[in-house]
Amino acid sequence: MSAPTHTRPPQATRGGVEIRLPWWVLALPVLAFVTLFLLILDPSEAHAAAGEPGIAHLLERVRQLTAH
Repeated sequence: MSAPTHTRPPQATRGGVEIRLPWWVLALPVLAFVTLFLLILDPSEAHAAAGEPGIAHLLERVRQLTAH
């Protein structure tokens, strides 16, 4: 004598899956994209570009150290 099993229908047959995301999950990537896009349009607004190129000095130092 076997007992009947009760199975639930899959989610897709009951109207799909509902996923609710917080508002900031979409707002943060949009904000980052807009910020980077504005820097591309007007690079003079980037304050790091006004100083000395720190990356160039770092790379030059690494090159000197690896040459010895």
